[in-house]
Amino acid sequence: MKLFRLKVILVAFLMVTSMKAQEFKTGRISVLELQEKKHPIDTSAPAAILYKKGRTFFTYDIKKGFVMNHEFTYRIKIYKKGGLSWANFEVPYYIGYENLSDEMLSFSDAVTYNLENGDVIKTKLNSEGVFKTKINDDWKMAKLSMPNVKAGSVIEFSYLLKSENLVRFPVCDFQYTIPVNYAEYKTEIPEYYIYKTILKGYVDVKSDSKVNQGSVSFANEYGQTRLMTYKQISSSYIAKDVPALKEEEFVDNIRNYQCSLHNELERTRFPEQPVKDYSVTWEGVAKTIFENKNFGNQLAEINYLVNDVKLLLKSEDSKDERLKKIFKFVQEKMNWNQEYGYYADKGVVKAYEERTGNAAEINFILISMLRLAGVEANPVLISTINHGIPVFPGRTVFNYVVAMVDIDGKLILLDATHKYTTQNILPLNALNWTGRLIKADGTSQEVNLLPSVPSVVNCNVMAKIDASGKITGDLRSRKTNYEAYSYREKFAQTNTDNYVERIENSYNGVEISNYEVKNKNEDLLEPVDESFTFQSVNHTEIIGKEFFINPMLFFTMNKNPFLQENRKMPVYFGYPTQKKYMINLEIPEGFEVESIPNGINLSAGDGALTFKCFLVKNDNRIQIAVQTEFKKTMVSAEDYSMLKDFYQKIVDKEKEKIVLKKI
Repeated sequence: MKLFRLKVILVAFLMVTSMKAQEFKTGRISVLELQEKKHPIDTSAPAAILYKKGRTFFTYDIKKGFVMNHEFTYRIKIYKKGGLSWANFEVPYYIGYENLSDEMLSFSDAVTYNLENGDVIKTKLNSEGVFKTKINDDWKMAKLSMPNVKAGSVIEFSYLLKSENLVRFPVCDFQYTIPVNYAEYKTEIPEYYIYKTILKGYVDVKSDSKVNQGSVSFANEYGQTRLMTYKQISSSYIAKDVPALKEEEFVDNIRNYQCSLHNELERTRFPEQPVKDYSVTWEGVAKTIFENKNFGNQLAEINYLVNDVKLLLKSEDSKDERLKKIFKFVQEKMNWNQEYGYYADKGVVKAYEERTGNAAEINFILISMLRLAGVEANPVLISTINHGIPVFPGRTVFNYVVAMVDIDGKLILLDATHKYTTQNILPLNALNWTGRLIKADGTSQEVNLLPSVPSVVNCNVMAKIDASGKITGDLRSRKTNYEAYSYREKFAQTNTDNYVERIENSYNGVEISNYEVKNKNEDLLEPVDESFTFQSVNHTEIIGKEFFINPMLFFTMNKNPFLQENRKMPVYFGYPTQKKYMINLEIPEGFEVESIPNGINLSAGDGALTFKCFLVKNDNRIQIAVQTEFKKTMVSAEDYSMLKDFYQKIVDKEKEKIVLKKI
């Protein structure tokens, strides 16, 4: 299934469609730009990028060699107060190199333009509007806060990022949460460097690549100016009228579908030197991470756990029982400090003593305890949904680690950071396509993180209707796997009375009594079972001598969740589901069934989506059986119209009424 486009642009000696750059010059703001009250295409936009110009070029230093320079200029129009946040701009830069100098970032030409009494008034940024903060040991953030900005302002600024790291360019975005009128990015790459370029997203970006003459001047060891000439690959990428990237329902991470350009070094080819390959594999990344002292060495620490493992287990425990006991022990003992990462921070020994740690420390402790118990366990590197889908192999693309157990060929994923996860039930944010399992021998393999077993909701209702239209009955429901996990995450700590009130409101005014729940906090491997008695007067309608009844009662889907005409992003459901409803209705004395809806059996997406609904009358009872199953976690944008139509048929069917008439 094609979930989104990944367009690979080979930097080759091939002319592609060229576009003449629009004439935008810094400092030349027109009165028309300042007078514009709303965006001409997207009238709801609080702001818009009128112009973005980027350029990556190389300079040379006799000691450092080639250095990359990334230069960007922005012109942004503020239409509404909601767009004022665009006057504060942030750019991260890297300072964690071991053998290279820190990256350097500087802002320039930062001006706010306003129209006052027909005159263009300029307010220049002073030094107080620029400040830099440390994010962690590897990153800093440069921040720009433009002066005198209000609705109607146009702001303009530039920045230059210098980096000795030639392996990867900063990502160049063509799409933002506001419209972009015009965006242009150019690269001038000496022939010695060959980069792989990937364009991600759905925006039409015109590209042009050609070979021409390049040169760079530098000072030699004697301070004399010298000129180096070479062939260079010059490329340009231009996008016009780029729509705002807007949030949609059922999306995993909207940034995965943002139009952006990524460049990574594939090889170098210097004169009289062998070609050097820089292509990085996932296996190589995994090996490098494992060899770090805050990863592999932490997993090797076991002495601090030996006594607790001995006390916890009995000699006759099976591997399954050992796994269950150890996972519960770590899950209850350790508390996650909400810090992600795949490296230990303070170390597993200290984390264990303090009963608090980051994701790596807690799951390293889990892995080590399982290994001491004779259970094969290994770490799995992942990128969480919020972190995004990796484009290139690299250490920074991962931000989390979980555990995988192999018991006689049965593979089980585990994460002890959350209190309601269990075997093969990871936090929802961890269900991001694939991860990479690492073993101590240096080997690694891809691991599918997406659940294949459906999570089930099973509801049984026994109800009766009286002559006044009131429905009374009993409901029993069972939730398994991720449906049970989601319930526990949301409601395990919720007061029962508050939860019952929530159900009553969501079920359109149903009155509930005798509510009970099993396995709310107890055995997390077991389903969550709920039961209650209910009554309602809101799910029948009396017109004359006829009763009209919603067959699905308070489970009726009254609205199609997919209303937009078209969609560019895939529809994300998180995990496969199966929902079953068995409803038995006893009709009141003195009434008979005039009509009941016909059954239906729908299937779409080659059987990935199914909906079944059957109604049977038996004396004074009506039995309704409904089942909806989604076998996929994601539906492509190309299949959106199919999904929308499928849901509409469900809504139409569930809106049909059972009709009773008085005898």
